[in-house]
Amino acid sequence: MIRVGIIGGAGYTAGELLRVLINHPGVELVFAHSNSNAGKPVTSVHGGLYGECDLVFTGELAFDNIDVLFMCSAHGDSKKFLESRSLPPKLKIIDLSTDYRDESDGFVYGLPELQKEKIRRADKVANPGCFATCIELALLPLAAAGLLTSDIHVNAITGSTGAGVKPSSTSHFSWRNNNVSVYKAFEHQHLKEIRQSLSALQKGFKAGIHFIPLRGNFSRGILATAYTTCPWSLEEAIKAYTKFYREACFCFVCEENPDLKQVVNTNKCLLYLEKHGDQLLIISVVDNLLKGASGQAVQNMNLMFGLDERAGLNLKSTGF
Repeated sequence: MIRVGIIGGAGYTAGELLRVLINHPGVELVFAHSNSNAGKPVTSVHGGLYGECDLVFTGELAFDNIDVLFMCSAHGDSKKFLESRSLPPKLKIIDLSTDYRDESDGFVYGLPELQKEKIRRADKVANPGCFATCIELALLPLAAAGLLTSDIHVNAITGSTGAGVKPSSTSHFSWRNNNVSVYKAFEHQHLKEIRQSLSALQKGFKAGIHFIPLRGNFSRGILATAYTTCPWSLEEAIKAYTKFYREACFCFVCEENPDLKQVVNTNKCLLYLEKHGDQLLIISVVDNLLKGASGQAVQNMNLMFGLDERAGLNLKSTGF
């Protein structure tokens, strides 16, 4: 059994990790760390785990008793945490913050559809961002073919859980409900890792990425639309995308326009293509808390420990 510890245990990503790992056949949950909730049952924060989890939040860290540490801390805190501690050399780390997505300090960028073999050999993985995952999966086949030569236009809407568990003026129900708004237009922090991933497949990639993120009036999920100039016919594009993802466990090219409910509560990404003149339109949908965060982190753990990539992730969408 893989012995697991989680820090930052009170947030949304940690809650999803616990929900998935409790039912993972190869995992033993050792601790969930939270300074603010130490001594309280995990179910006092993650109420959906009643009857499934008897863990109590701890304020102590016993690294010698675990094989892998999931870091669900706020952005910036992971680096501070690792720089201030000496960890066992055999301890594997999966960080869900932005801190190491540039692959610094020996971390591998954890998008399995891009670099599965590197993840298998890695001791430290930086889990991709939610928007980045959704958008990269929409564009990787074009980058692999060297076809991202024109500006790329992306519009993507995310659920309120993407803002984290700590309330803000734009995540309160009274503001978010029946409301949609744009934020960080052209300047979103995930653009850096998106460009990094596309450049890994298409050397010399320099095309502009014009990204407009939106806050949605729903809890979870991301729907992204991306379009760019492409010489392929629709049939050629579908064939190329299907071939590129033929060995991907969770990424599928659809024949019909997908919707969020098909992926919410799953680790799937669904892709749908249309051709309009010389423009290829790609629609990409993921659950921001699973394929965009905790589900992908478990997928990476499976790869790092030589398990079936799907282990613990056979999840059904909440279609109704």
